[in-house]
Amino acid sequence: MTFLRVLLVDSHAMLTDALTVQLSTTTDLWVVGSVTPDDPRLLDTVRTLRPDIVTTEVGSATVATGGMLRKLRAAYPPAHLVVLTGSHDSAHAGAAARAGAAAWVSKESSLDHLLEVLRGVPLGHAYYPPAQLGVVLRELRDDVRRARDCSARLDVLSHREREVLLHMVNGKPVGRIAVESVVSTSTVRTHVRSILTKLGVRS
Repeated sequence: MTFLRVLLVDSHAMLTDALTVQLSTTTDLWVVGSVTPDDPRLLDTVRTLRPDIVTTEVGSATVATGGMLRKLRAAYPPAHLVVLTGSHDSAHAGAAARAGAAAWVSKESSLDHLLEVLRGVPLGHAYYPPAQLGVVLRELRDDVRRARDCSARLDVLSHREREVLLHMVNGKPVGRIAVESVVSTSTVRTHVRSILTKLGVRS
């Protein structure tokens, strides 16, 4: 049996303890440890435990969000980052995407959704709430425009993916995009995940 190794980073012990208990009931997820974001041993813990997934809360400042996530990625690049947060701030979600977080999950979400995310990110899936997707994609688009390899990065998108990206940065919801593109909403969501992956949201 192959387990996905999960490291929990959160300042609330009650939350990490509860998640540890819940994940222990699964057959494929194993909590290898928990640590607070301000623990001076945080990065050493990541390097030592070598988790497949790191769930982490983020700071109240956008700069702090990106900075912390970049440090976590640098500590152990193969790990997939999942932000588990009480924030609904789209700017923070955009900063998280730019820093390489594969998912942005509200602490109000169900356990089933979190399990779906934890199992999906190692497969290359990206998860961001619809309310944040427009900002996330605009952030990534702006990064691409500023980068030297702008055209090369956009070339990896299919024609349909470019159309979906254009709709999203213009603020259109998934349902409207599906109607205008004459496809199902699940197809649009698949395109969005592919766009996020190709533009570097995940490691």
